Amino acid sequence: MTAFSKDKKNFNSILIGKLIIASVLISVLSSFLAISLKHSTEYFENAFFLKAESNIIYLLILPTFGLAVIYFLRQYLFKKKANKGITEVFEATESKSKNLPLYKIPSHFINGLLTVAFGGSTGIEVSTVVATAAIGNTAQQKEKIFRKYKTELICAGITAGITILFSSPVAGILFSLEVIARKTNRVFFLTNVIALTVASALLLILNEGPLFNVIITTWHLYAIPYFILLGILAGLNSVYLTKTVLFFKSFFGKKLDRQKILFGGIILSVCLILFPQLYGDGYHALKEIFSHTNSILTPILTLIGILILKPIITSATLAAGGDGGVFAPSLFIGAFLGLFVATISNNFFQADVIPINFMVIGMAAVLSASIHAPFTALFLVCGMINNYTLFFPILLVCFVSKYISKMIFPFTVYTYSSANLK
Repeated sequence: MTAFSKDKKNFNSILIGKLIIASVLISVLSSFLAISLKHSTEYFENAFFLKAESNIIYLLILPTFGLAVIYFLRQYLFKKKANKGITEVFEATESKSKNLPLYKIPSHFINGLLTVAFGGSTGIEVSTVVATAAIGNTAQQKEKIFRKYKTELICAGITAGITILFSSPVAGILFSLEVIARKTNRVFFLTNVIALTVASALLLILNEGPLFNVIITTWHLYAIPYFILLGILAGLNSVYLTKTVLFFKSFFGKKLDRQKILFGGIILSVCLILFPQLYGDGYHALKEIFSHTNSILTPILTLIGILILKPIITSATLAAGGDGGVFAPSLFIGAFLGLFVATISNNFFQADVIPINFMVIGMAAVLSASIHAPFTALFLVCGMINNYTLFFPILLVCFVSKYISKMIFPFTVYTYSSANLK
């Protein structure tokens, strides 16, 4: 072996060692950030929602107050810069010169928490993704030899964050692969396998259970046509969600900041008074339905109202300055869409399908169509309920919904701007 070969081998060994250490540190920090944001948001959201349930005044005050606090924090604490969500991550991974500033970590943590806690109808998933991506980006900037692995280290942070949020290691790495990196190599697998291992170990140590307590035992072949119908409707609903978000952002973009807060707050309050289920990420409403699996009696008009208003209230939240994305709204819409399809099928066509199955499949279908990531949606939803009984129906419906949505509108909320700049 020549001296050059020995030097190269030593350099590679040192590089791999440093990448392993960096990946572990990124994973630990990202995991603790995600679990802290997850539990603090859940605590404050539940506390404020209980108050709002007993006194309508809270529904009139909380959304506008939350948007105003976020605005002043951005003005006086976070350099007067609005959070652009996952678009910021795309810009960082696609450009060698652009990076995610360190302040993005507290900015997205605090603003994501405030948005959901005060009733903003979105979730903390995107806030977690950007904050953990910023952790990976910062680690990359500390060592020159890491510069060529910026995307891999950013994805390591994201993998850990998503794994913690949904108790699904496979979904974490698939999201990083399907949505963020969109390509793979040996370093990607090294850093991201370390990330999901660290995050999974933390979940095990802390005894973190699945997000939803759902019991699913079987599904029937005769339900497949209804599953496909659900997939088609999920694709259509995802396009409605995407276009509504884009429209509101364009419309609100022409308004003054105080007008955005006022209009956004009014829209949120009106929608929440009509349907309190729309408060925050909406997981409280889903848990309520899942806990009464044998007595789902939600009126059809209520389901229609929720399906129509959820994209509107989500869009108003984001356009008025709230922090978040379409991750949680897609899961929420999918669950109620699945319940709607099952209710119509059983009441009018005597289909005898299982409503809970349709709710779970609907969650994955709308998410798949909204972010164009069927495998992420599949494993994420299965991880959320810790049950893989519906693996094949979910896989089928996820591809149907994604195909329908891309055929009608080939962009997502996260890719629309960058796609049109090219």
